[in-house]
Amino acid sequence: MLRNVFRSQTLRATRPAVISARALAVSPLAQRSIRFYSEEAKKEAPKAEEAKEEAAKEENSEPKDELTLCKEQLEAAQKERAQFKDHYLRAIADFRNLQESTKREIKKSKELALKSFAKDLLETADTFEIALKTLTKEETSDTTKKLKELDDLVEGVQITQNMFLNALKRHGLEPIEAIGEKFDPNVHEATFEVPQPDKEPGTVFFVQQQGYYLNGRVLRPAKVGVVKGED
Repeated sequence: MLRNVFRSQTLRATRPAVISARALAVSPLAQRSIRFYSEEAKKEAPKAEEAKEEAAKEENSEPKDELTLCKEQLEAAQKERAQFKDHYLRAIADFRNLQESTKREIKKSKELALKSFAKDLLETADTFEIALKTLTKEETSDTTKKLKELDDLVEGVQITQNMFLNALKRHGLEPIEAIGEKFDPNVHEATFEVPQPDKEPGTVFFVQQQGYYLNGRVLRPAKVGVVKGED
């Protein structure tokens, strides 16, 4: 029994020594592990801070980039608007200039046409003057002379009429042929109807007022007498 008591005491005395030895044996490795993790933690700490800073920069830069993009788009839209406005104003100005230019050209054309027409009529007026100068106001009993003057007057008037019609024709004005033509309500205006045994019914036999074309269109219909058919 004493032996057993001694053994248990011996084991109790030696166990702390064994534990201490084990602790001493493990201690360097534990120390290295602790040191490694400590150094790694120190290395990871700046990286984590940098990551946080980068994330913060990105968060701050995203709104800034969107704002910059919006500003650029706004500036581009304003520039485009200014260009459209400039083109619009130029187009309006060109249109108004064209209107004014067209008005001037129309006025000029009318003046030139009137000038040309008036110049042609001067020849007719000159012919009338010459015809009137051939007539004498002196009273005479010479019938032959009077008839001669009358013939000259008729001839002068005919010449004047031909000149006048030629002047009108040069400006697109032409008489409407009526005598002997079939009555056409588009160019003729019947003022009366009379039976004519020797003429075809429905044809024009008399012109009361001459009608005219202007550039191929009826300016004034001819007032005519029409042969009346048998009832």
